[in-house]
This record gives sequence, C-alpha cells and structure tokens, in this order.
Amino acid sequence: MGHERRPLHILASKEDISSRIIAVGDPNRAKFLSESILEKSRLVNEYRGFLTYTGYYRGSPLTIATHGVGGPSAAIVFEELGMLGARTIVRLGTTGALVDYIDIGDVIIADSAAYPVGGGIGMYLGGIDTAFPASPDIELTHRIYRKLSEKKGLRVFLGTVYSSDAFYAESSDFVSKWSSRNILSVEMECAMLFVVSRLRRMRSSCVLVVSDNLVKGSSVLSSLDLLRERFIDTARTIADVLVEII
Repeated sequence: MGHERRPLHILASKEDISSRIIAVGDPNRAKFLSESILEKSRLVNEYRGFLTYTGYYRGSPLTIATHGVGGPSAAIVFEELGMLGARTIVRLGTTGALVDYIDIGDVIIADSAAYPVGGGIGMYLGGIDTAFPASPDIELTHRIYRKLSEKKGLRVFLGTVYSSDAFYAESSDFVSKWSSRNILSVEMECAMLFVVSRLRRMRSSCVLVVSDNLVKGSSVLSSLDLLRERFIDTARTIADVLVEII
C-alpha cells in the first residue's frame, strides 16, 4: 500500500489542486486563511480532517492545504499534493523560539532544518548512513524573506530551525542544547517538507510565526487568535511571491 502513487488522503482531482500551495498545520487556520485571502475559494478536500481549499489570488490559482501535526502526517500531505500537481509548497506555521531575542509575533524563515536521525525521514532515506540536507529552495526563500523584511514593524529572522518529532520532549536541557548551537526555534514539519520536496523535485520554503519563547517561558499557543492578523498578512505576502515567480 505504501508504494501506491495515488492520493489516499487528499481525495481531490488534479483540477482541484493548484501548482502553488500554502500548507498549514491547523485546519482552522486553513479555513480562515482561505476566507481571508482567496477569491472564489472552495473546499476541495475534508477527508481525514486535511481541509484543503483552492481559489484565486490576484487572478492566479492557489491552494491552501492542511498538513496536520508532525513530520509523518505532513509527509503524507506533501506527497499527495505532489501527486495532484503541486510544484511549490510553502509551509506557514507556528514555532517556539529558542533564543531570548526573538519574541512572540516575530517571523522566522528557515534557511535549513536540523532533525533527529531516524524517524520518518529515516524511512525515506533507508540505507543512507549520513545526514541528508534539509534545506529549502534558495530563490523562493530569499524572495519571501526580502518581501517580508520590507514590512514596517515586522521583525523577520533567517536561520536554522529544529524539526522535532516529539512535542512534549522539549525539556530545559533540549532548549539550552539547541540554543547554544544558534538554532533559532523548534517546530515539527520543516525538515520533512524540505526532504520530501527535494526527493520529489518540488520547490519549498518554510515561514514560521513565533507563538512561544521556550527560553522566557512565554506562550500564546492556547490562544492563537491573537496572531490571526499576523498569519493573514504573512500569507498574503507569501501568495504575492508565489504568483510572481511561477
């Protein structure tokens, strides 16, 4: 079953999916972003809770898809979107800062992602006994970085993030270990997106809104509506880049 090259979770046709994707973890975020930035938005998949919407942005087709939580869930969605014609995927998600100078509401753009050896990525790389590069498309990433950096009042950071496989394993030792190595933040899906997109010859990038700071112990994860406008504005900027370069 794992070798079938047809979608089993995104039950949509190729005509339903744009080549340009903004992917988010939370289905509620997919819904409000589609309502906020897309014209003629329509729900093209709701199976398994992977809510997927396609509409138009500045006259060009754009899909906003839900990838769920964690690398394995996200890999399924990235793979199936690729089967349905996706060529560029930008993840827009939340992240926990691992350094004290990055605050809630700031934006981090991943220029690379560290990840634990083995796990879901290990399944993709069976037999490879060295680390595989987890890095985004350089042109796409730097275009998004430049565009977001032009916004007044928005602090944008470019650097390496850590893609964790265990949400509740982020101890104080974990924070100090990765902070000391200049890892900006922790999240769960960037490395998987970068690896899958490289293997499947898709372009990818990862834009993260800081929802908590693990050094300071501050968080809005339980009330993410506080960042709603930040997500909408950031999604519009990503969409601007997507329709300009493809």
